[in-house]
Amino acid sequence: MTLSLIHRTRLEKVARDNGFDLEPTLQGDWLACQSTQSPLRLWLSVFGEAVFVVAFSMQQVARALDSKGIPALAPLPSGATAVRTVGSIPELHALVRRAFQLSRALPDEPLQAFQKQTKTLPRSTEAEQLVVRRVGQDIFRDSLLDYWEGRCAISGLAEPRLLRASHIKPWARCESDTERLDVFNGLLLAPHLDALFDQGYITVSDSGDVLVTQHLSPQARLALGLAPTLGVQGLQAAHRAYLVWHRQHEFERHWR
Repeated sequence: MTLSLIHRTRLEKVARDNGFDLEPTLQGDWLACQSTQSPLRLWLSVFGEAVFVVAFSMQQVARALDSKGIPALAPLPSGATAVRTVGSIPELHALVRRAFQLSRALPDEPLQAFQKQTKTLPRSTEAEQLVVRRVGQDIFRDSLLDYWEGRCAISGLAEPRLLRASHIKPWARCESDTERLDVFNGLLLAPHLDALFDQGYITVSDSGDVLVTQHLSPQARLALGLAPTLGVQGLQAAHRAYLVWHRQHEFERHWR
């Protein structure tokens, strides 16, 4: 695995275009990249002419990526915990961009951001507590936008300004800020789906299937676009406890 000048130039552009804005450095045959906006460090290299290799400092980011890992083609750089490979520059752009998004969304980055921003805010009055809550909800929304890549988790609607950050276990029912800011306690949803989920008209199974209450008429289901094939792609094991809670406490609660 040898990093030529041409390869280095291409890899530097990939890193820079996808959030890694600090000047990269060479670490053996790896290009070490960092960002002012993310805690993730990554290393880029090339094997032959067609295999691009990415090593990550955060194991949880690597686990959440769709790309399959392969055994390291060379000793990993110091600080790296996992490796992924792709076969083209466009795929490399997508992989690095997704890693950057995940690094800002996965626990416990949102919680740390919330604690930092609210550390000096008073919480004595109801109005002061509302300010703190709004800070947390803004951070939570940003995290969901990163995790779901600016698309509705169910419909795929890609209009971020219209999308709602929907807690699976509601903010007021959470037992800690850790739960409130946990990206796995949320779905990014189109407005009508957010309303349906919040009111318990729909829920989501552990496998991602959208379950619809029997109390909605066929005409209402059709008008709302609730096709039997609707589902959520991209669920992780960490979503399941929250989804179980929603099915037990929120789904069809108006008819209990």
